[in-house]
Amino acid sequence: MTDKRALRAAARAARDSFVAAGVPALACPREFIALLATGLVVASYAPIGSEADPAALEAAARAAGCRLALPHVVDRATPIRFLAWDADHKLADGPFGLRQPDGAHAEVVPDLVLTPLVAFDAALNRIGQGAGHYDRAFAAYPAALRIGIAWSVQQLDSITPDPWDAPLDAIVTERGWIAGAAR
Repeated sequence: MTDKRALRAAARAARDSFVAAGVPALACPREFIALLATGLVVASYAPIGSEADPAALEAAARAAGCRLALPHVVDRATPIRFLAWDADHKLADGPFGLRQPDGAHAEVVPDLVLTPLVAFDAALNRIGQGAGHYDRAFAAYPAALRIGIAWSVQQLDSITPDPWDAPLDAIVTERGWIAGAAR
């Protein structure tokens, strides 16, 4: 299959079935912890449906003295902004079923972006939701480390990236850390 819509549908179905069968919580690999330092901004996300929950990574980032941020989405065409967030901040309903900080929180520049995935391959290519929000964020923040978050069942044999697709630096699944070549 090379049609991204078909790949998305198959990967979402695999993810949904995997989660419905019961899955372990996502662990926080030591390789991720090694990246953290006081003051770094770690952009995370509030998972939707069967997306892998990055809560363990957020907890490790907080413990290391990092600041957290979440994406704020306006619509399909507008680039996402990363807004400062703390666990005690209430989240608002956003488009596409998202839970996000309201627009009044301060915009921050991420040092590390935790990215929800629909699918990925061993070369750390990714397929997202299809709106291009993270593609544009990676272009806007090229120095930020890109860490994909997914379940192992979302891995495909191969993904043909589009010219605008930026590969990830690493992926975290319930099985652990998958590293890419250093940028």
